[in-house]
Amino acid sequence: MEKEKVTFDVGPREAGHRLDKFLVEKMPKTMSRAYLQRLVRSGDILVDGQPAKSHHKLKAGEAIEIGIPRMIPATVVPEDLPLDIVYEDDQLLVVNKSGDMVVHPAPGNWSGTLVNALASHCEKLSDVGGPVKPGIVHRIDKGTSGLLVVAKTDQAHRALARQFKNKTSRRVYLAIVRGIVQLDNGIIDLPIGRHVRDRFRMAVDFNSEKEAITKYHVLERFKDSTLMELVLATGRTHQIRVHMSHIGHPLLGDDKYGTRGQFPRPMLHARLLGFTHPSTKKYLEFESPIPKDMKKLIRTKRAEAEDVKR
Repeated sequence: MEKEKVTFDVGPREAGHRLDKFLVEKMPKTMSRAYLQRLVRSGDILVDGQPAKSHHKLKAGEAIEIGIPRMIPATVVPEDLPLDIVYEDDQLLVVNKSGDMVVHPAPGNWSGTLVNALASHCEKLSDVGGPVKPGIVHRIDKGTSGLLVVAKTDQAHRALARQFKNKTSRRVYLAIVRGIVQLDNGIIDLPIGRHVRDRFRMAVDFNSEKEAITKYHVLERFKDSTLMELVLATGRTHQIRVHMSHIGHPLLGDDKYGTRGQFPRPMLHARLLGFTHPSTKKYLEFESPIPKDMKKLIRTKRAEAEDVKR
């Protein structure tokens, strides 16, 4: 069976940690502890080229290699899951995704995804994205809530993808970040590439040719955090999360690029999505209300700010 190779180097801070704990922290949350332990038992996880036990105590400088079996299904299994459909016609649909749903199947998470739900709801989805990503023109992270457009036909898929590539679509996000952002408006123009030590993270990389531009506007400042509006001029993986972390204001709840704290997910919401319809050529724009968890946090932060004023 073909396997995807993932490697990590153990740093000084990770020395002394158990291998299983290290893996849980480094690998995607969709890979459960039980799944990772199965990989250890099957010899698919090596430390300095040798099979290791889950309780192995890591040493600085050790190289960890993980072989993840590529168990890509031939087709997506339709599942009757709830969908919040904002708009739909014979070419496309716009969906409001919850923050706890993965967009498409991936290792360790083959079911319960948005694509499984779409496969049940739609008679046909575009084939451009491949067998496990039918209809998916763009994606948002599991922990991110909000809007994304799905293509039913290949023609619509290609037309929408061109708009994202040519930066003619409009994507606006809301985020609550740590700390007080001083400037009311700004542009973060920093290229993003794969993290040199952690394959599942991205990072600002000045050697990368992948331009990444995020425009921001401060909506409200609280006692120790800031509510922001962010506009994507490009669409790199984890772009907002990486950019905000790099300037010292990671998203609240983002354990990959900051700290999770008491929040179950990064406080990021795809609030607005605009694009030109592939067939009618009319510009369409959709807006998603702020989800309940972010609304509650905003109320809490406002109350804390008022207490400080008193």
